[in-house]
Amino acid sequence: MEHIQIYEAELRLMELIWERAPLRSGELVRLAGEKLGWKKSTVFTVLKKLENRKILANQEAVITPLVTREQVQLAESRSLIERLFGGSSRLFLTNFLAKEEFTAEEAEELKALIDRHTKS
Repeated sequence: MEHIQIYEAELRLMELIWERAPLRSGELVRLAGEKLGWKKSTVFTVLKKLENRKILANQEAVITPLVTREQVQLAESRSLIERLFGGSSRLFLTNFLAKEEFTAEEAEELKALIDRHTKS
């Protein structure tokens, strides 16, 4: 998957969109005002940027996401691992796990996940 670049402010708006899509732009302006303290002009500026990058569609004032939250999370995770850990998932996990404590249930879930993604 090609990297989906999304900035912090855009992500905040996308969270509102993912929660309620499809939604009318007027409703999004109201929500962004209430939840983010944004003005109408700010909402439309960010919407236009996201639309230009094909992250969402704005057709007849109805906003629909073109990418899922999961796609953005995966792309951002891969970018982080590439930038900070030279693309090594193992190095990332080693660093992450060194500072975390897990319940027995969480540890079992992680082990099962690793087992599912282990090459034979």
